[in-house]
Amino acid sequence: MSEHLDAGSLMFYPPAKKPQLINPVVLAYVGDAVFELLVRQYLVSLPNNKSHHMHREATSIVSAKGQRQLLERLQPHLTEEEADIVRRGRNAKSGAPPKNADPADYRLATALESLVGYLYYEGRNERLGELFAIGLEGK
Repeated sequence: MSEHLDAGSLMFYPPAKKPQLINPVVLAYVGDAVFELLVRQYLVSLPNNKSHHMHREATSIVSAKGQRQLLERLQPHLTEEEADIVRRGRNAKSGAPPKNADPADYRLATALESLVGYLYYEGRNERLGELFAIGLEGK
């Protein structure tokens, strides 16, 4: 990764390690925030910008169930490298799921967030956008 950051990037503090060496739970920690930002950008791009509508939609997409569904739509489109990151994220010990989340959904949501964090740290924003668009098809 370059020492000089792209002026159009939101990455002001690159990680101390290469993304391939970062714990999947740490990738998911960052991926959660990046995913939330992508969802909000997507919702603001739509014609209905009523805050209650955007909040309801965002909640359905960023929930563990919503993330699992999005990941299921993505999986046929993942490269071998991306599928490996997803597997690592799914199998990581990420703690107990929230009370309202199904444990299997939570593991797959962590897997998706790991992938998002990985692609973000790799600087693969175009790929992140492609996958996000695929995941939202049919939403």
